[in-house]
Amino acid sequence: MAVIVAQDVEMKESVASPEPHLPASPSLLQHLKSVSSLVERGVASKELRLIVRAIRHMMALRRKLKASVLAAFLKHVLPTGSDALARLMPYVTKDEERDMDVDSPSSTGQVSSHKQSSLAELEILSYLLVLIFLIDQKQYNEAKACSSMAINRLKHTLLALHRTATLRRDELGQETLLNLLLRNYLHYNLYDQAEKLRSKTQRVESHSNQQLCRYLYYLGRIRTIQLEYTDAKDSLLQAARKAPVKARGFRIQCNKWAVIVRLLLGEIPERTTFMQPGMKRALRSYFELTNAVRIGDLELFRRVADKYSTTFYSDRTHNLIVRLRHNVIRTGLRNISISYSRISLADIAAKLHLNSETAVADAESIVAKAIRDGGIDATVDHASGWMQSKETGDIYATNEPQIAFHSRIAFCLNTHNEAMKALRFPPNAHKKELESAEKRRERQQQEQELAKHIAEEDDDDF
Repeated sequence: MAVIVAQDVEMKESVASPEPHLPASPSLLQHLKSVSSLVERGVASKELRLIVRAIRHMMALRRKLKASVLAAFLKHVLPTGSDALARLMPYVTKDEERDMDVDSPSSTGQVSSHKQSSLAELEILSYLLVLIFLIDQKQYNEAKACSSMAINRLKHTLLALHRTATLRRDELGQETLLNLLLRNYLHYNLYDQAEKLRSKTQRVESHSNQQLCRYLYYLGRIRTIQLEYTDAKDSLLQAARKAPVKARGFRIQCNKWAVIVRLLLGEIPERTTFMQPGMKRALRSYFELTNAVRIGDLELFRRVADKYSTTFYSDRTHNLIVRLRHNVIRTGLRNISISYSRISLADIAAKLHLNSETAVADAESIVAKAIRDGGIDATVDHASGWMQSKETGDIYATNEPQIAFHSRIAFCLNTHNEAMKALRFPPNAHKKELESAEKRRERQQQEQELAKHIAEEDDDDF
């Protein structure tokens, strides 16, 4: 009986002994290695689909990542003694003692026998994996530090990477790196350098809607600083319209700049712009600013600018709001010219809240400039100090309705053209159209023969 029990124990031990040799983590490590292999093949063959497939596989493995697996993967893809390995290993070695799944002889041998590569794409992939792992572990401070290191790593070599992507004809890489360069220049207010880079870089066909939205946003900001408000408005509105619904922060930034640009153009944004879901609170300051410009109250404009000065400085729109002062004065002057047939320049200065020692002279120059620019239809009596407004005629007898309809039609046509450009057609779709055309010709020929046969039968009956 004791022999049988001993044999049973030995059998149980023999059955249980293989369990440590069949962990799940080595298969996860193999999956990560296959992702790195896809990236290497995509870089070597310049195939964008392989990179996209690698990213898709990596996101599928996101919830299964462990510190020990990441540590083994980093040793697998990054050269020994490299700066990237030295920076990233501390983030994954803290919890490595908890996950001993990959500490098997087979996995260690695979890591050491792999021919280590120094591809920049694999280094960025390693940063991305560690960053995703830290975010999922809710280690936000470490994730912020890791992302800052990745950005610093990219910032010093962005131009070199863009040149490499251009030589490799990596269109998605060119598009992404161009946006990173523009973002870096705009962060340091280097708008001239950003425009020179953008104008001299050959624009490739967009492969990513997200990258296209970013490019349009940066282009709109550059055009705004260069006083090209019409082009800036089109770019910013297009970026906000094309942005994904979940990208609420990006859409808020686009709407902030678009509101300022439309105000500088003399337009008043619709109220629905500020009442979009999830944006009402973020756009509150710009809503009050728009209300002040619409009324033409310079004093209210000053109070709003002072009240939300911190917000405007953080959004980097304060300099643009300073430009709006002239628009506020022009709007107030237009309201005055409509309300009064004749008014003194002193009263105009008081209504516009021109608090200066030469308020009357300032009001006179403002009125003269508005008349010259066509903002108001009036005359100035310099001797008596009056502004005489002319009678308001029929607006439909002017070109303003035509201009308004033209702008709306141009917007609709531009939207249609952008939608046509964004269409994606399946491969060899034209062959199916040719086949359907042949079938259509056969059907028409059969219908003609049938009609001819029926006509002959009718003639015989007759």
